[in-house]
Amino acid sequence: MAADDLTVVSKRHPGRWVTAIALLLVAAATLRSVFTNPRFGWDVVNTYLRDVSIGRGLLVTLELTAICMAIGIILGVVLAVMRLSANPVVRSAAFLYVSFFRGTPVLVQLLFWYNLAALYPQLTFGIPGVSLDANQLITPILAALLGLGLNEAAYMSEIVRAGIQSVDHGQGEAAGALGLTKMQTMRRVILPQAMRVIIPPTGNETIGMLKTTALVSVLAVPDLLYSAQILYARNFQTIPLLIVASIWYLAVTTVLTIGQFYVERRFSRGNRTLPPTPVQQFRQLLRTHTPMATGRSTP
Repeated sequence: MAADDLTVVSKRHPGRWVTAIALLLVAAATLRSVFTNPRFGWDVVNTYLRDVSIGRGLLVTLELTAICMAIGIILGVVLAVMRLSANPVVRSAAFLYVSFFRGTPVLVQLLFWYNLAALYPQLTFGIPGVSLDANQLITPILAALLGLGLNEAAYMSEIVRAGIQSVDHGQGEAAGALGLTKMQTMRRVILPQAMRVIIPPTGNETIGMLKTTALVSVLAVPDLLYSAQILYARNFQTIPLLIVASIWYLAVTTVLTIGQFYVERRFSRGNRTLPPTPVQQFRQLLRTHTPMATGRSTP
């Protein structure tokens, strides 16, 4: 039988079609139930979606996210460098910090900072003549910043450490041979190359931080969730106002996800020497053998 007489028949996947149809039916039934159920109160949702207090709460949530991520990234870089230090004391101190803050719930840490005055009514910081009232100093917003920022630093330190270790050791040796100090090597050589590994999980941590800020509502910080809670405590429209908060969380998360995509692409531009991924290898294989797959011989 000649090669030209061969007929290529596409493999059928009935399971895929059955699964897709089932998912579409479930999605359609869910959407119909959500939008036709009057108990969701979509008219109330539309009313409070642009409410001033909700907007103020959203602004507080964004501010908390930005400040806590800044604290986490800066302190995380310091902790990552400490974890890689040759000094066993410095390395152990960073390890204990990371173990403690990763091993305890962030809500417990928030409550601990908020009630710090129970342990230290007066804060002196070891400076003679300085005595600060902890009840006045540790406000709910400061307790939120300390709890979320210090907790985030523990996770960011592991992300940064993984990024630093992904850079070839010879890069540091070459920089040292050129006369750069360890600090200059880290800032100008190692960290810029490690950004390709650091950026994706940092974007995920930022999105996670945005949602984690909802925990500060237990401290009466007027964030997005707390603002919604205050409103539905007055008008008893619990579900609609929770939907309003969820819509704003989804909107901001979507914007952050798009921003993360472009930042990742920006730091991956110079990464052209890496071997292709398995998916890329498979696509190259298909392009190479396309004439044979059709059953027609090439001239």
